[in-house]
Amino acid sequence: MKLCSFLVAGQANVGVVKDDGRVYRIDEYPDMITLIRAFESHPQNAKSNIDNAHNGFSEDELTFLAPVLNPQKLIMIGTNYKDHVIETNSPMPNIPVVFSKYNSALCGNDAEVIIPSCAQKPDYEAEFAVVIGKRGKHISASNAMEYVFGYTIANDVSARDMQNATSQWLIGKSLDGFLPMGPYLVTKDEIDNPHNLKIRGSLNGELRQSSNTKELIFDINVLIAFLSRSMTLEPGDIISTGTPGGVIAGMKETHWLEDGDVYEIEIEKLGTLRNVFKIE
Repeated sequence: MKLCSFLVAGQANVGVVKDDGRVYRIDEYPDMITLIRAFESHPQNAKSNIDNAHNGFSEDELTFLAPVLNPQKLIMIGTNYKDHVIETNSPMPNIPVVFSKYNSALCGNDAEVIIPSCAQKPDYEAEFAVVIGKRGKHISASNAMEYVFGYTIANDVSARDMQNATSQWLIGKSLDGFLPMGPYLVTKDEIDNPHNLKIRGSLNGELRQSSNTKELIFDINVLIAFLSRSMTLEPGDIISTGTPGGVIAGMKETHWLEDGDVYEIEIEKLGTLRNVFKIE
C-alpha cells in the first residue's frame, strides 16, 4: 500500500492511494502512528478500514504532509555510503554515525523549504528512510525486518556552515523545514528487497546523486539491531539511512542551493519527493 498524510480544508488526514491513482481518506485514524499501531494490534480491522475508504481526492487537490507527522524519534544516519564518505573526507565508520532532527524540520512533498539568513551553505541529501512498525528493544539483525512497517523518501537538508561549526551536527541539520519527507509511506510488503533500490537526486533537472541502497555500509538490519541496543524503537519512529555521494559539499566548486532551486529525489518503487528552496 501507498499511505500518506495530507491537508484538505486545513485539516490533517491519513490516506491511501488506490489503483485509480486517487487518495482516499481513512476516517478511522487521526494520524499515521495510530494507523501503524492498528496494523500491529488489529491488522484485519485496519485492512478492512483501508479497503472501505471511499472519500477520494485527486493529488492536485491535496497538500502533502510528511507521512508521519509526530514521530517519537527522527534518527538520522551519517556517512553510510562509501562514495559520500570519500567525497566529504570523512573517516570510514566502524559503527553507524547517529544524529537526530526535530519534528519541526519535517515538511511534505512540494513544500517550500525556507533557507534562513543564518544558513549560508545550504545543501541537499537524498535518503532512503525506514518507518518502524512495532515496539522493540534488543532486536537481533536477523529479526529486524519484523519491526519495519514501511519506507519513504527523505531529503536531509543541511546548512554546512552551521553543521561544521562544531562537532555536533544538530544545529545545522534541524532548521525548520529541513527534512522534507514523502510523498508516500510504502508498506514493506510492496518492496521485495529494500537493499536493492535505485536512488537518484536531481537539481533543477540535472542528475546529482545516483546510487542504490545495496551500497549502504550499514544496512537496515544492522541499523535496527545497533539502535535498539540502547533505545526502545516505537511505531512511527523513522530511521533515515544516509545519503550517497553527489552532495554540494563534496564538489570541487561549491555552488550552494539558491532561491528557486528545485531538488527531486526518486527512489525506485517509492515515488518522487520534490521541493523548492526559497531564501528568507
